[in-house]
Amino acid sequence: MSLRGIVKRFPEVVANDHVDFEARAGEIHALLGENGAGKSTLSNIITGLYRPDEGEIEVRGRPVQFHAPRDALAAGIFMVHQHFRLVTSFTVAENVVLGHHQASGQPLLVDPRRVERTVAALSQRYRMPVKVRARIWQLSAGEQQRVEILKALQRGARILILDEPTALLTPQESTSLFETLRLMAGEGRTVIFISHKLEEVMAVSDRVTILRRGRSVGTVSTRDTSPRQLARLMVGREVVFPPRAQDHAVARTPVLEISSLSAQSDIETPALREVDLSVNAGEIVGVAGVAGNGQRELAEAITGVRPSSGGSVTVAGRRLRSSSPRQAIAVGIAHIPEDRLGTGVAPGLAIWENLVLKSYRQPPLSVAGLLRRGLARRRAGELISRFRIAGTPETAARLLSGGNLQKVVLARELSSPLRVLIAASPTRGLDVAATESVRGMLLDAARSGVAILLISEDLDEILALSDRIAVLYEGRIVGVLDRDHAQVEEIGLMMAGTGPATEHA
Repeated sequence: MSLRGIVKRFPEVVANDHVDFEARAGEIHALLGENGAGKSTLSNIITGLYRPDEGEIEVRGRPVQFHAPRDALAAGIFMVHQHFRLVTSFTVAENVVLGHHQASGQPLLVDPRRVERTVAALSQRYRMPVKVRARIWQLSAGEQQRVEILKALQRGARILILDEPTALLTPQESTSLFETLRLMAGEGRTVIFISHKLEEVMAVSDRVTILRRGRSVGTVSTRDTSPRQLARLMVGREVVFPPRAQDHAVARTPVLEISSLSAQSDIETPALREVDLSVNAGEIVGVAGVAGNGQRELAEAITGVRPSSGGSVTVAGRRLRSSSPRQAIAVGIAHIPEDRLGTGVAPGLAIWENLVLKSYRQPPLSVAGLLRRGLARRRAGELISRFRIAGTPETAARLLSGGNLQKVVLARELSSPLRVLIAASPTRGLDVAATESVRGMLLDAARSGVAILLISEDLDEILALSDRIAVLYEGRIVGVLDRDHAQVEEIGLMMAGTGPATEHA
């Protein structure tokens, strides 16, 4: 597939400015760029969601014009998005064949058992084990991703685009995914791998194309480059992450104390089981675990979004009521949720409105119960500039990319009065420069005395920032390790429920 001179304009911005891109059959081609560099727009053009204003597209040497996504599907192009497009009440097998009859001409009525056998054979061939009769809502994020890829393979995809495919995966799941991608490339398929994780790009890709400010700045062979060089091409400058060691002493004064905390899942099964954990002033405690082991429920129970079924949460000696987000905010708890679209922002509101969701009742934004909209917009403009959000105060949140949505959440939470910060996957979907900035902000907050609970499936992030590391498995804390004694292998075993339940700190 090749794209030449692709231009796509939107009001007030040129998202793609004469972009050239070529991905060969049988290769894994990485697409890199900062948030707002034009990756999403280019992907939407390739998949037929957008039509370019200028430029040409060729697939297997022939010029094509996509008027709708179905045209791209007919050409063998399929995309796995960050936010999966699955029907949660349907089974794995039903999702894989859903809508396939429209493109293939097959009859609507199909034999369910035959479909299950086909999907099971496909999953075995590509080393992606799934339970074909399980409902989507019963699966982890990693399993749901496998369903999306199986759906693409079932439809005969020859060009597969994956947008941040490892964002929700453990290192072991990422390794398994890479093996699957290599199998696909080995069969002559083209894999376009969109990621911000430079080490993964180096590990899995054959070539890399870099976009910066809407333009393609170069394509390089992976074996001839390095993460540092790729970061420089993406950002236009050297990128330096904050050092692992903090330059201050962590206080031994607990600010956040969690005692025997239990909570139910959305389907009324135990999600948290008597969790005990404390975070001191100026300390970052990382919570590691495979997705679906209670991380989301832990964050929501602490912040009052989810009612607890037992135990307590105390901040600076004050015990919080269960299911009271307003009280959590009042005592200085900030929350960066893992689900930025469903929980972190109100998509139908403007950026400035999202930025004042926690503070619109408080002075100086509120006087005699009236919101000072002019002041709110000016403050939003300052935060947009500081956090490099691609939009204006009036831009609707639903129009932002995933990375820019995350920046809106970060801007709101980190600019509020802070005593405790619950940060769930704070850099997921962010480019290398934004990740550098966010990690620096977290360390700055810790230096100022904020107690931080960092919940992340990114072990590199956990190891880079944490003073102590707690491992969560099936809703229980199975071990707490001091960072200086933590080994990736040991943490991985504990995440899988096979490691020692010990505490070194």
